[in-house]
This record gives sequence, structure tokens and C-alpha cells, in this order.
Amino acid sequence: MDIVRNADGTLVVPVQQERQPEADDGADTPSVADDDGQDQTKAPPATRLLHPGEGGYDEALAEWDRQQNPDRGPAVSTATGRQEAMTLVHAVATSPDHAVASAVAALDHPEAGAEALRHVLVGGVPSVEAFAAEVAEAKGGEPLTAHQATKIIGEVLAELD
Repeated sequence: MDIVRNADGTLVVPVQQERQPEADDGADTPSVADDDGQDQTKAPPATRLLHPGEGGYDEALAEWDRQQNPDRGPAVSTATGRQEAMTLVHAVATSPDHAVASAVAALDHPEAGAEALRHVLVGGVPSVEAFAAEVAEAKGGEPLTAHQATKIIGEVLAELD
């Protein structure tokens, strides 16, 4: 099951269910036959809804991004990409209408910026917090919370894909 990114930035992630021991009360366990006609016990797939800033969200967002283009190599951040990423996050964060599409369109190298943002996500919450502080230092203003920065990064990556 793939990770699903909702329009509000939340992620629906699969959760591995714990194996259930056989019932001692003799109750029937739901089962289905596989291609060979053998009974296979199946548990319904479990999912969890993650919100930006919630534990595991950054990692799940990085995984969602990898699912969008599984042939893409590891994220590499360049100096140009880092500058583009900071410009992009700052523009979206300070935009009165939170205009992601116009901020992306204004960049000279949006793909380099996207790679830098992917690189930030791979580092998890500490990396996102450090990036938000770097944006505030370079562009002015207060640092975004990890929640805010992660949500913007997700919106930008969704716009670029």
C-alpha cells in the first residue's frame, strides 16, 4: 500500500499490524483462498493519518516523495538548490494567499530547489528545524516551526510533481 498525501497536507500511511494469535474460543478467522485454492488468513490493511509536525511525518513525506518518482536517485543539495529552496519556502510562508504555484514559477531552478528540500526531509525534524532557522537568518523574520516548514515543503514537492 502506498502513502497517500491529502490536499490538506496530511498523509495516510500504512501501518504494519501485529500478528494476531489464533483464537482459543474456536471462532472462525476470516480467510480467503489464494490462487492455488489454499486458505490464507488476511488482516485488513491498517492505516494511520499523520499531520505535519507529528512524529514520523517528515520520514513519511520523504517516502511519499520517493513513491512519486521511484527511479529518482538520492536527494542531493547544491548551493544553488539550497538558495532556491530558502527563497521558495520564505516566499510561500510570507505570501498572504500562501501561493505555492506562483512561488515555484518565479524560481530560476525549481528542480534544484526541490532536490534541496528533499535533502532537508531526509534529515527528519532536526534538519527541518535547522533549515527553518537558516531561512529566517537569510531572509529575515522569525523561524518557521518544523510543522509549518514541513507543510510548505510538502506543498512545494506536490506542486513540482
